[in-house]
Amino acid sequence: MSASVDMSGELSEESIALIEAVYRELGALPDPTTLPPAEGRAQSLAANVRCNTEMPAMDFAGDVWVDEDAALGAARTRLKVLVPQGARPGVILFIHGGGFAFCSPETHERCARVLAVESGMPVVLPDYRLAPEDPFPAGLKDVVSALRSVFAATKEAGVRSGPVLISGDSAGANLALAAMLHEQAAGGAKADGALLFYGNYARSFETPSYIRFENGPGLTRPKMQRYWSFYAGEQAIDGNPLACPLMADDAALASLPPLYLMAAAVDPLLSDTLELGRRLRALGRDDELQVVPGVMHGFLQNTRELAAAREALHAAGNAARRLTGRQ
Repeated sequence: MSASVDMSGELSEESIALIEAVYRELGALPDPTTLPPAEGRAQSLAANVRCNTEMPAMDFAGDVWVDEDAALGAARTRLKVLVPQGARPGVILFIHGGGFAFCSPETHERCARVLAVESGMPVVLPDYRLAPEDPFPAGLKDVVSALRSVFAATKEAGVRSGPVLISGDSAGANLALAAMLHEQAAGGAKADGALLFYGNYARSFETPSYIRFENGPGLTRPKMQRYWSFYAGEQAIDGNPLACPLMADDAALASLPPLYLMAAAVDPLLSDTLELGRRLRALGRDDELQVVPGVMHGFLQNTRELAAAREALHAAGNAARRLTGRQ
């Protein structure tokens, strides 16, 4: 797969039109990773408002809470629960991206609602702690706690026990994969599969896609370096598979549930997904891997304007049905 992937960096016409529309609406915004965290988050939240209009209807949309787990090291965590009409038993625990430092369940709500409709499953988004104030492993611990408690916490919201898929985009994909590795080692909660979108899986900045797309469009290598710095704090995390899941050994990767991997073709993080896919194939696994052409990092946020985003989430919804035996 990696040898045949086109890294020409050519965006589709609709992606270019979207970039131009966003610039007309928002102007030239400063790089949020260079701002104080609170200012960067406020800017990110404001910029994502446009992505979260014309929401698909849900039977239930609201918040519940998971209590603090002092033994685990997890904080009391809000969960946004989205239950689509005619929801099947089971749940998708969706971990939002944002470089471990930005975004929230609200910035990713339309994307999550579309995934709920396409999969026919409730989608639950944990509002985990963010770096740099709360570096690794704080956010991961909150995600693990949500995974362990998701059915108990959401029963009153109409979520019925059944298959559990864990999902996430970008840093959220990292946290989703790390949560599975955490629970595998701890003998804890098990997911039945995962939907992982354009994840950052290692703190390595010399991959082919980091070099090719160093300056974007959109996400850049300097931004990712700052995001990882936020997440690591003063810790040496490069070899820790719970921070950098590509550092997991073969036995741990081989023992994961089935994965559905999706990457954007114009993205510094493309090589992360390709390398994860290569390692899984070398272990004899047949996990699905899709590279979406003509789009850049974060494209799933734009389901109103990008047909590619809608088609990608339709494919992810079908993958969810396959992973739960309901195709």
